Parts: sequence; C-alpha cells; structure tokens
Amino acid sequence: MAFLQVQFFSKALVVASTVWVVMPETDMGIGVKGAEGPKAPPQVLYLLHGYSDDQTIWMRRTSVERYAAEHNLAVVMPAVNHSFYTNEAQGERYWDYVAEELPEAMHTFLRLSDKPEDTFVAGLSMGGYGAMKLALTHPERFRCAGSFSGAVNAAAMTRRRPSALDRIFGTDDVEGTEHDLFHLLKVNAKAPRKPKLYISCGTEDFLWQDHLLFWPAAEKAGWDVTHREIPGHSHEWALWDLEIKAFIDWAYGKDAAE
Repeated sequence: MAFLQVQFFSKALVVASTVWVVMPETDMGIGVKGAEGPKAPPQVLYLLHGYSDDQTIWMRRTSVERYAAEHNLAVVMPAVNHSFYTNEAQGERYWDYVAEELPEAMHTFLRLSDKPEDTFVAGLSMGGYGAMKLALTHPERFRCAGSFSGAVNAAAMTRRRPSALDRIFGTDDVEGTEHDLFHLLKVNAKAPRKPKLYISCGTEDFLWQDHLLFWPAAEKAGWDVTHREIPGHSHEWALWDLEIKAFIDWAYGKDAAE
C-alpha cells in the first residue's frame, strides 16, 4: 500500500488540514497479502478517529493498512479535533468539512471511486458517532457503515457531561435534532437507498448501555444491522484492531464472527 499525507487548505475550517491516506499498489511487497489486482478506481473507506486522537492513530495502533490491502481498499483518515464531526456551536465547521469538503477534495486529488457501492465509513468512539451520523444523514452515499464502541447516544452524553460538550453542541437538548442518531434512524428509515450498519461494543465498555439502546432502535427502524457484543473488552485498542479487520471483511461478504 502507498502511504500519503495530504495537506490542503480547508475553506470550511479556514485553515490547512492534514489527511492520512493509504492507497492500493500493484505490488504490496513482502509479507503483505493483496488481492488479485487493484481496482481502478479503488473503493474507499473513510476511517474516523476518537475524541483523544487524530488522523495518525489508526495507522499507529492497528494493522488497518494490512487489512485494507487484502481488498485493494483505499483508506482516508481525517482529523477533526474534539468536534464530534459537528459544526460546533462555538468553534469550527467540522461537519461541513467531513461531510462535503473532504470527499470532494479526495476525489479531486486521488484516483478513488465515487460510487455509493464502493464507499464505506467507520470509526471508534467519537468516530463511531461520526460514521453513523454520516451514514444516517446521507444514506445514499454509502454501502455500509461501522461503529466500534460508538458514542451513539448524543442526548444522554450531553446530559452526563454538559460542560465539556457545550462548546460543541450548545446548551439546548440535542434530542430530536440533527445531532441525535436515534432521530436520524427514524428520519431516513424509508430512504430508497440505505447502507448496511455494523455496530459493535465490548461488554465492559462505559458506553455499553448506550449501545444496548442503539442497535435495537436501528433494527426497529428498519435498517439492516449486524450487531456484535464482545465479552470482556472495554474501551480499548485491543478490541478496535480486531473490529476494523472484522468490519472490512464483513463489508466484503465474510461473516464477522469468522
């Protein structure tokens, strides 16, 4: 896989932004299993980081490059600081950046497929929220979406830690708004094209109770859901390394439980 550090001026953020990307190559090198040959243009996974991290973290703490190589899958990893992939109430327009400007820039600079059936999104914790928000807001754009230990219950989260999140979501209750994934599940329940959802969480995770509410709500609203509970795991990279591989394999038709 080729590794690229893409830096471009973001009009949404009014600042230079940095994105890490891995792209398929014809020859993957020794010890890396690749698919038969790179597709032109390659399919793409937008892979989102959590609250404490940045665009580097997936490459530093998992083998995502190796997992993507097996399918000739490009991976785009942006940085959004503490924004929850949201146009902040007191801050920057990170939703406009990740939902509109980032994909446009990646398709301008790189040889990527722009077909919905070739486009995936996934993330951990805050990034799981971001991935679900993208997929549920724009279901026509994605083949599937994954949340690993996702911060999926924004209304409950802001009530638990209002002072930390006021800058992002404001002081009003977010329930029933564009920030509420449970609301978005219902709003786009009858969309003509909907991505498959992959939702997983460790049973010892502090977000476990929110997870137990979210995946049944998604099923009830009529979304195609693959749900995984991983016993004994908490909010940790040992789990997310397993889950990003499981998600990619699942997206290509392999049972996530295998």
